[in-house]
Amino acid sequence: MAIGTGPGSWGASSRRSAEELWRSGGGGGGGWATAAALLLVLLWHCRRKLRLFFCFLFRCTLPSASSSSAAASPQIGGFSEAVSDDDLRFLIRNLDESNSNEERWEDVVQKRNSLVSYSAKCCRPKDGPLKYLSVTVFENCSPELLRDFYMDNFYRQQWDKTVTEHVQLHMDINNGTEIGRTIKKFPLLTAREYVLAWRLWEDSDGAFYCFTKECQHPSAPQQRKYVRVKYFRSGWRIRKIPGRNASEIRMFHQEDAGLNVEMAKLAFAKGIWSYVCKMDSALRKYSSSHMQHGSSLSAVTFIQKVPRELQTSSGPNSSSGAAAPSVRGETITEKKKLLRRPSKKALANGFLLLGGIICLTRGHSSLGAKVAVGYVLTKLSKRGASSSQRLRD
Repeated sequence: MAIGTGPGSWGASSRRSAEELWRSGGGGGGGWATAAALLLVLLWHCRRKLRLFFCFLFRCTLPSASSSSAAASPQIGGFSEAVSDDDLRFLIRNLDESNSNEERWEDVVQKRNSLVSYSAKCCRPKDGPLKYLSVTVFENCSPELLRDFYMDNFYRQQWDKTVTEHVQLHMDINNGTEIGRTIKKFPLLTAREYVLAWRLWEDSDGAFYCFTKECQHPSAPQQRKYVRVKYFRSGWRIRKIPGRNASEIRMFHQEDAGLNVEMAKLAFAKGIWSYVCKMDSALRKYSSSHMQHGSSLSAVTFIQKVPRELQTSSGPNSSSGAAAPSVRGETITEKKKLLRRPSKKALANGFLLLGGIICLTRGHSSLGAKVAVGYVLTKLSKRGASSSQRLRD
């Protein structure tokens, strides 16, 4: 390293220059100007410490330098209405699909083993992304343990490899609203960024509710290297199954992550059971030593009571948990709508079929080719089933 280019040399030369400048001022106005300049330089070098001091003074939330162990300071106000009791009402209504008479639910997957059972179905609303409704039953598990496991975002990073980063941004000690930022990676896609707010409730029968939705936070500005998920509605109810040492989690989920709807649906159907089995394995290893080790305060700490007008019976509506609710019968009008296939969709399916054939003939074995071929076969099987149904009718 050349002489005079290191940090120590720069500091010594700066001090000598400052002394010469002060002497040249003769102690008059120039000297005071020099003192002011030196004070500004000092403040500039100490800006980080000053920022931390004022942030502590005004109790504002700072983003942590470490995403795995960061925790926000408890706060009062600011985001108290990010998740409200109206969101809880919305969740309770959507957990019971019988309240949506105009929506047709389609079975997606039903799987089980000796420790866990899982079923899921979906429906396509008139406006908005796909809705998913799932029921998972964990044997030999208490509702409290299952609740803590689901809410431990820092432990999730150990077993859920899609989660690469999580940081707590805010914790409202008045109403239990917690805000966090999570980065998820997906194969062959840009990582997705989630800035979410959530709250927990407990009803008089010991069932737990959680609702999560997207929000904005000044400590999480949008970054170009991620795709920000701008629509997210998700929630669950955890309760004990009567007469069994088992707990059930019934979940409603709806998000727009900028993915192709049909491709995302197929990937979900093919990969969700493996994910659930991995989750069950992580649950069996979970214990009090893991509980929120990155944060002493969380939404679980400030769990709320379900308002009296929203109290629901936790009877065995879905206590079996092994089978998804059946799809409703189609009316004659709905059948006619299905039979009238728009020409644009037929053309799109034709191009999709052609793309699948090209993938097969060129011999690509990539994930995208496999998904495309699987999607084509699914479409063809559905078309064959509908054709045979029309022949029987």
